[in-house]
Amino acid sequence: MSQKTIRLTMAQAVARFMTAQKTVIDGETVPIFGGVFAIFGHGNVAGVGEALYAVKDELPTYRGQNEQGMAHAAIAYAKASFRRRFMACTSSIGPGALNMVTAAALAHVNRLPVLLLPGDVFANRLPDPVLQQVEDFGDGTVSVNDCFRPVSRYFDRITRPEQIIPALRRAMAVLTDPAECGPVTLSLCQDVQAEAYDYPESFFAEKVWTVRRIMPDADEFATAAAALLKASKPMIIAGGGVLYSEASDTLRKFAEIHGVPVLETQAGKSSLPHDHPLNMGSVGVTGTSASNQLAEEADLVLAVGTRLQDFTTGSWALFKNDDLKIIGLNVQVFDAHKHQALPLVADARAGLEALNAALTGWQADEAWTDKAQAGKDEWLVAADQATSSTNAELPSDAQVIGAVQRARQSATLVCAAGGLPGELHKLWKADAPGSYHLEYGFSTMGYEIAGGLGVKLARPKDDVVVMVGDGSYMMLNSEIASSIMLGAKLTIVLLDNAGYGCINRLQMATGGANFNNLLKDTQHVTLPGIDFAAHAASMGAVARKVASVAELETALQETESVDRTVVIVIDTDPLITTDAGGHWWDVAVPEVSDRPQVNAAREAYVVALKAQRAG
Repeated sequence: MSQKTIRLTMAQAVARFMTAQKTVIDGETVPIFGGVFAIFGHGNVAGVGEALYAVKDELPTYRGQNEQGMAHAAIAYAKASFRRRFMACTSSIGPGALNMVTAAALAHVNRLPVLLLPGDVFANRLPDPVLQQVEDFGDGTVSVNDCFRPVSRYFDRITRPEQIIPALRRAMAVLTDPAECGPVTLSLCQDVQAEAYDYPESFFAEKVWTVRRIMPDADEFATAAAALLKASKPMIIAGGGVLYSEASDTLRKFAEIHGVPVLETQAGKSSLPHDHPLNMGSVGVTGTSASNQLAEEADLVLAVGTRLQDFTTGSWALFKNDDLKIIGLNVQVFDAHKHQALPLVADARAGLEALNAALTGWQADEAWTDKAQAGKDEWLVAADQATSSTNAELPSDAQVIGAVQRARQSATLVCAAGGLPGELHKLWKADAPGSYHLEYGFSTMGYEIAGGLGVKLARPKDDVVVMVGDGSYMMLNSEIASSIMLGAKLTIVLLDNAGYGCINRLQMATGGANFNNLLKDTQHVTLPGIDFAAHAASMGAVARKVASVAELETALQETESVDRTVVIVIDTDPLITTDAGGHWWDVAVPEVSDRPQVNAAREAYVVALKAQRAG
């Protein structure tokens, strides 16, 4: 019996296939694709554009303002959905495609799923060189989309319509795999998008994708459990894998039963409520004093769902116990083995449940747990002082954070690069899983507002608050317009410190002169004097500038019921940062300089390097 087929263009096949992919959320079968962000050009408007129009009622298409911004929004949607659902993005060839490469790298670093569908040159090559096509003098197969290869978990170029069948199947396997999860790029040659093929009807049958929970290997598990039983000063570092595994409750039970303090990475923050007595808060370079004093003494670190970035480990100088052992509980083998860890390759929830059962009767030393809780009490005093209200003409970032927290206690907070993530990591009081949404794996300036849009689309009932500096706002603010178009209200708090304050502080700390970071220290004839409130209002936002922390709190309260995006601007001090907590970070200082400040910084740097662990 011959196989039933349906004749479609390749682009139509892509669209129809996406509508058939489902998942289960809270017992309900729902589309796994939350939609497609699109900016059309000559490389995708005729093929992909026509195909998406045909399924617009099943698979919504959202118009982006900037390809990088729309891809950030799509990635944030996946993160806010704990990787259970995700989105696709399509662009034209050339600059449109290249604008998505930064976002692809962000998703790759953060292990987040997104399907990228950039247009490509003509497979038949007859119109070469087509508009926006780069030409490699020595390789006729190269296009700009080859830039996606190192930042994609899976890359494929579709040069024949039937190739999309195995490519899409492979794409879904990667997008839904807890270990391989990341960006998939299917480069769609623009002539092939429009070519028809007799596709098997079975290719478009509904498929439900469920979470794969990897169980621990018996030998790895036995080794890890034995190491824990011998530990007297254990601690847990909770990474993003805790949230993606929906293991927060399991983590809480494990910590309580065994008296083990929990430290959180940027991606893992909100794994436990901030007020849980065993939640020590942030760890590492941007860590609390409660976390870091434990990390220095710990004889065992159970690293759950974390890739142990340098900010988490204080550039591997934070851990000072010579007898330290690390257990890498992670779905990804690459991460589980880092720094000679005892690997425990498993799903976070499954791994913690198994360890909990195997460790019946075992607890950390009571003095260790008591020390952790006392350290947290001390930290909370310091944190409250840092975030208290002020009448200063230029408040600190911490004081602004305090105002936002007091005014919007149950908000979902979104931020990314610069100085704010460090202060938020220490000071923001997250009370529910996913209520703290930071992009700090790739530290991407410009993610904030677009990311906020993605979070709001994924969690429409949440009060989404975006905190962003003036530098990041200038890099990418156009998705404010998208939020207005989509009725996706964001509250954006814009801290204007007149430049790149965070990197200016780092420049000073490494002995450098104030140069090219704050606007006043740049080469200029006239400083710009940007009216950020007027700019945001021009895109349709309700916008105002406030003159103090008190005015900020009032504005946040008054605009809570506004039905569209709000932007509130406040001037801040570029130099003040929270002194409490924190840890050294490895930023290489020049060995030779004419500046005595640099030479002094180099001497301190050489001393600090001695604390780094080589293995």
